Amino acid sequence: MGEVTALDRRAAVAALLEGRKDLLVVTGLGSASYDVMAAGDHAMNYYLWAAMGSAMTVGLGLAMTQTDKSVLVITGDGEALMGFGALATIAVKAPRNLTIAVLDNGHFGETGMQESHSARGIELDRVAEACTFPRTLRVTTMDQVETLRTHVAARDALTLATIKIRADNPPRVLPPRDGPYIKNRFREALGFSPI
Repeated sequence: MGEVTALDRRAAVAALLEGRKDLLVVTGLGSASYDVMAAGDHAMNYYLWAAMGSAMTVGLGLAMTQTDKSVLVITGDGEALMGFGALATIAVKAPRNLTIAVLDNGHFGETGMQESHSARGIELDRVAEACTFPRTLRVTTMDQVETLRTHVAARDALTLATIKIRADNPPRVLPPRDGPYIKNRFREALGFSPI
């Protein structure tokens, strides 16, 4: 494998969310949530806490029920690896309004920065391609982040993008940790009553 440019994670996430309008965002736990929160809290952010491996399936459910909105899952390579089987189900359902952005630094950031499988040659975008995702991308430049943002807004094909980021640990920007509050705020933003 050739050397890959690694982006600043916070800059990449902020650029991906720029001008978001009614974009629905589901975050994987840990660093992905911190990055999205650092870009600006929003009622249409659904932050997952203690649900490792579930971000992609939550995004699938939202995309299938909110077909008139773009759904963006922002998660890390560690969580994507835990939810590996979900890629096949998502590919079979193929909602055109779902984009999965995997922040790939090749490390398990929440447990001590051990090397992840992606640091050892597992390429998540190629796995998604093998699962028949109609669009897969490997993002290594900010121009490519902007292209990905255009795809998110277009809602024209199920997409998985691996965003290659530096293996650093920026200061945590914690989103709300109150699960019922996050859920009800998100439901209210979609026009539903709290439960």
